[in-house]
Amino acid sequence: MKNFYQDGPSLTNTFQSDASLQKLLKKILPPECQKQALPHLDHLGQRAASDMLEWALEAETYPPVHVPFDPWGRRIDDIRVSSGWKNLEKMAAEEGIVATAYERKYGAFSRVYQMALLYLYSPSSAIFSCPLAMTDGAARALELYGTPDLKNRALPHLTSRDPKTFWTAGQWMTERTGGSDVSGTSTDAHAFTGESAFGATHSLHGTKWFTSATTSQMALTLARPDGAAAGSKGLSLFYLELRNAENQLNHIQIHRLKDKLGTKALPTAELSLQGTPARLVGGEGDGIKKIASVLNITRIYNSMCAVGHARRALDLAQNYSHKRKAFGKLLIDHPLHQETLRWLEEDFRRSFVFCFHIAHLLGKEEVGEISAKERTLLRTLTPVLKLYTAKKAITISSEVVEMFGGAGYVEDTGLPRLIRDAQVFSIWEGTTNVLSLDMLRAFEKEQSLPVVIEYFKSTTAYKNNAPAFMKKWNEFEQLIGKLQKSAPEEWERNARYLALLTGDLISDALLIEHEL
Repeated sequence: MKNFYQDGPSLTNTFQSDASLQKLLKKILPPECQKQALPHLDHLGQRAASDMLEWALEAETYPPVHVPFDPWGRRIDDIRVSSGWKNLEKMAAEEGIVATAYERKYGAFSRVYQMALLYLYSPSSAIFSCPLAMTDGAARALELYGTPDLKNRALPHLTSRDPKTFWTAGQWMTERTGGSDVSGTSTDAHAFTGESAFGATHSLHGTKWFTSATTSQMALTLARPDGAAAGSKGLSLFYLELRNAENQLNHIQIHRLKDKLGTKALPTAELSLQGTPARLVGGEGDGIKKIASVLNITRIYNSMCAVGHARRALDLAQNYSHKRKAFGKLLIDHPLHQETLRWLEEDFRRSFVFCFHIAHLLGKEEVGEISAKERTLLRTLTPVLKLYTAKKAITISSEVVEMFGGAGYVEDTGLPRLIRDAQVFSIWEGTTNVLSLDMLRAFEKEQSLPVVIEYFKSTTAYKNNAPAFMKKWNEFEQLIGKLQKSAPEEWERNARYLALLTGDLISDALLIEHEL
């Protein structure tokens, strides 16, 4: 034992090792989709355990750098990223991580296929999945609200499989006054009188405290046109391109890159728009409604990436458990360790089935196959999915790092990054409390609570009186009954608990339905 060296965890093909993914897709995808999707996912699973890991390590080792000036003092605001980051972008285009959804080759199942690709890609991508989320969201917003010429200009880039023509997009909403509360947005939009390659209608002036994907070619942002009402009602949605024909920033000044807890490879910046040309999307007003189409996509991305992150953490823990000896036997042979892994795997499967259920509903909506009740469920359950999967991913990541003992706390093992990166899932695209209130708004504005209750009562879990489900159902029913007799503030006080309980119920029901 004097010369003993512990072997660390290793990965194999992440599709082949994922029994839950294989079982679910073989059950729900139609045969013609399986013929393409399953070999493609097997190919991507191999890349996720090989070349992608090398690129992700390089991207994390050499994070982006902001170069404000050239050697002669000219303002250039260049953001330099590693070749590993560029390779991950190139691969995302080639593998169709965004394109698969918009080709709609398999109808509503195109989203399921695409989200399975994202699920395998994200954990090995150094969070390049974030720019992809914004890209997908921007594509959907322009598909819904863009004019024909704007669609023709941007959509072929956003959905391209060719790395030479592929664009990513940013989503720039956050200002100093707040994140999720955009009512205080102070970016002004004045009438634009100059010439613009993309038909700019306004020039934007204001500071964005946190901008995602700041090396992207375009972005969607909120601003207030001259004479518009105060508060969120006066906001409009705008399209901008970051650089002009000479590859210079379009009146954008980058102040600094954000030094974040995790997601170190991802360039996010604080910047000012100083007369930036921008184009109104979908007419003036209703900016919040229009950008909600982006948020619906990015929240589902966030959820799928959280689930992929949890799967990666558990893959490492499972592999290590068959290598590490403690107290005379392998970790996997200790009953307490087995039990810990069991409940973590169960939490993973809950999030997993919930994610793919919502992905399928999204796909049905996009091809016009969704029913009115399913659309209501999609609207109500998307914020629940996002908060639920984020919390599960954080718990799983923390427990997995603990399973490694001291090695889990040492940076050069790469394991501490599991916790740092997991924390972002509960912050980006709305915190747990904000999303819980979003669920309540759906209950109120869309009268969706009866639809949710009807859905639960239609499940096999309810009809068969499944013990775990019914225990939570009784708790849910009692809480709803109590709140319906209470003051409005009691709904808010209990919103988080109610949202998590809703997540438990739907995931329990789906686990039984899919026999996972």
